Parts: sequence; C-alpha cells; structure tokens
Amino acid sequence: MKPSGEKKTVRQKKTGKILFLLLSLSAFLAVLVIRFKLVIISFHSLFTAVILLFASPEKLKQIFTPEIIEFWIGAIYLVLVPVILFFAAIRYLRKQSPEKQKQSMEQLSLGKISLKAFKRNTIALYASSIIFILYSAAFLAPFIAPFNPYDQQDFLVTAYQPPLTRINALILKEPKNLIIPLQSGNGPEIRLTNRLISDFQDLRTRNEPYSLRFINDYHIEGETVVYRQGIRTKSISTEDLRSLRKASLNKSGSRDDFIVSRTFVLGTDQYGRDILSRVIYGSRISLSIGFLVVLISVTLGTVIGVSSGYFGGWIDAIVMRIVDVLIAFPALFLILIIIATFGNSIYLIVITLSFTGWMGVARIVRSQVLSLKEQEFILAAKSLGLSNTRIIFRHLAPNALTPVIIAATLRIGSIILTEAGLSFLGLGVQPPVPSWGNIINEGRDSLLNYWWISTFPGIAILSTVVCFNLIGDGVRDALDPRMRG
Repeated sequence: MKPSGEKKTVRQKKTGKILFLLLSLSAFLAVLVIRFKLVIISFHSLFTAVILLFASPEKLKQIFTPEIIEFWIGAIYLVLVPVILFFAAIRYLRKQSPEKQKQSMEQLSLGKISLKAFKRNTIALYASSIIFILYSAAFLAPFIAPFNPYDQQDFLVTAYQPPLTRINALILKEPKNLIIPLQSGNGPEIRLTNRLISDFQDLRTRNEPYSLRFINDYHIEGETVVYRQGIRTKSISTEDLRSLRKASLNKSGSRDDFIVSRTFVLGTDQYGRDILSRVIYGSRISLSIGFLVVLISVTLGTVIGVSSGYFGGWIDAIVMRIVDVLIAFPALFLILIIIATFGNSIYLIVITLSFTGWMGVARIVRSQVLSLKEQEFILAAKSLGLSNTRIIFRHLAPNALTPVIIAATLRIGSIILTEAGLSFLGLGVQPPVPSWGNIINEGRDSLLNYWWISTFPGIAILSTVVCFNLIGDGVRDALDPRMRG
C-alpha cells in the first residue's frame, strides 16, 4: 500500500503530464488554424517541387532556394506533432489494473526501466518540456515569427523601440517584389515553374503581398495623407494606398482602414528589426549546431574509442597518443586557426566543433570497453566465431553507451555556449543571419540604453544551457541503478 501523500504526488504528476500534453496540443492546433493558409501553400509548393523534380530537374535547380525548405519542414512538423501528442494523451489516459502494471514492470527492458526512472525526476521533466518548446519554436519559426528577421524597413521610425511598442503603418498598393521573375511560355513545365515561384513569393512574404510604410503620425488633407517619419514629413496620395475593406476614406483625420498596427513584443534593434523574430530564428542556428555537433562528435568518439579499446596493441597506442595531443592543444585556439584559415560558415563551425570535441568521448568509451571485453559474454561471442564488427556494434557499443549518453546531454549546453561565444566575437555565424551570439554582439555597445537587444537572446542561451544540464543530471540518475527508486 502506498502512503496517501505518495498517492497524491503521483496523481499530481499524472495531472501535470496530461495538462502539458493538452496545452501543447492546443498550442499546435492554434498555430495550425492561424497559419492554415501558409501551411496549405507550403504543402502545395512541396507537391509542385516533387512533380517538377521528376519532370524537369533543370527548372527546379534554377528557381530552388534553400529558404523554402524551412517552410516544408515547419509544415510537416506542425501537422505531425499534434497527431503524436494526441495519441500520446490517449495512451496516457488509459488506466491499467495494478496486476497488469506489476506484470508490465517485470517485463520491462533496462532502457524502459531507465526511462521510467527519468520520468520520476520532476525537474528533468520540466527542463525537457522547455527544450521541447524551444525546438518546436525553431522548427516553426516561419509560422510563428511575427516579422521577417531580415527586414530593415523605415528604421527612422522602428529603430531602438522598447518591448511592447506599437507602431502604425500605411498599406501601400505597391506589391513586394519577386526575387525570382516569372518565366514566359505556356508549356506544362513552365506552368509548374511559375506556380512554384508564386508559392515561394507567398511564403516569403508570409502571405502579406503588400508593402508597409511605418510612420509616427499622420493626418489627411483631401486626397493626400501627410505623415511623419522621425524628423521628416512626407505625403502620399490615397490612390497609392490599399484599403483593407475597400471603404471610403475617413476625412476627419481619425484612424482609417488603410492603416495597420504592428506590435514589437521584444522591441527592435538599431536597424528596426524585430528582436522576437530574430531570437526565434536564431534558435534554429544555436539548437541545430548544438545537436549536430554532439551527434557527430559522439558518433566519432564512440567508434574510435570502441576500436581502440577492443583491438588494443599498436592501434590503441597510436589512437591514444593522438587523443592526448589533441586534448593538450587548446580547443579554442584550434578553432580560431581553422576559421582564420578557411573562413567562417555554419558548416565549417559544425565540422570544427565536431572534430575538436570527440576526444573525451573516445577516452570514456575506451575505458568502458577495456572492462567489458574480458567479461564472459564477449568471450562467448569470440568462441562462437562472431566477427569483430558484430562483437563491436552488437555487444560492446550498446553496453558502453551509458556514460556516452550522459556526456552527450551535458555537452549540448557547452556547445551552444561555444557557438554563441564565437558568434559574439564575430567568428561564428555572420550577420545578417541571426544567432543568439551575434544578436548579443549587436547590442553590446548600447547595453545600458537599449538593454533589450542583448538581454532576451542572453536569457534564451541561459535557459537552454541550464535545461540541458538538468536533463543531463536526470539522465545520469536514471541510468545509475543506485539512484533508482
């Protein structure tokens, strides 16, 4: 019999998990409803691109831009995750009898037992929830970011605006320019190409095809709108403005239907760019670099460590001396040398951080393999005539993964910090591509007067690193038999 206090705690945890699933499902469905037209255009462009890939690959190469991939990935993620959350909630709401729960516990594998132990760690679960929200924001950046992170229009009005600033803007009849011009012709391939170009334009403009002109204030004089931008006073004919409801203009000088308001929730930078949009888009760079670097370095370190520990002899001696040399050499200096020699790009940063971070994993795995290869199950595998490759990947590597998983979860935070530091120094991701590090760098000279430019990406870095460290602690406790309840 469980004490009443423990039963109450279990019920609270179950209620909290169900509530999180329902809130997450509601948030995804809300984004899906609000951005439904963009999602449809994304899938339509994906379908058109697949057809054009088989019909005319040359045409697709001429008009394809990597920017469109983020809309395809975001649309698939936005549709797929609610389905997973729905079935997870349904499965979690199903109640099992105590006998079935006990029987299922007896049949659980070591991995499932560790997963259940991790789920009992409340702090680690909260940290995992925050990381899930951050990665979801990174995937859905094109759909949830209120502005394009590269827009620098009318910075006389929009520059250095504090959080929650609301600015009026005139709606111009002038459409936003096409980056890729439409092609002439009437063939099926031309029609597919122009359809894809139109979809690209709708996605790039977030389905807002008309330009905006931000203003401080305005008044109407006859058929002319006189407005002010900073210290400049300008005028524009009402014929050049687009009415939202196609109604007659209100000549009393009050708010009219050719005016819209935009709110900058986290303020703007020196170029008038929205900080919230740049932080959301910057999460894609920082989180993806952290994940990719850890994946590559852990994979490389595991393979090298297993091979070194298993074969031993001169292979082990050479590999370990290389590891000792690379560990002794300052990693930051090596990164700076590589970036100074070959230039800086996102791909180079990923490769550089990956190949300067595998040594610790290799040493950990090697020490595990040295203790495992003399045990009975490895000797039995050798006596059965199994190949070295099968012994390494089927028997040694899975049993040496516990410290690797712990090291990987703890290392993601340090990689994100390293990337942010490089971008802060101007050696990482280059502007105008947003990353948390270079956003902080852009606001460092005006930190006292315009604190919001560097503060919010700094909070994002702090939250991410702390959450990954808490997850690493939870994984370590879950995989340690002495810490399981």
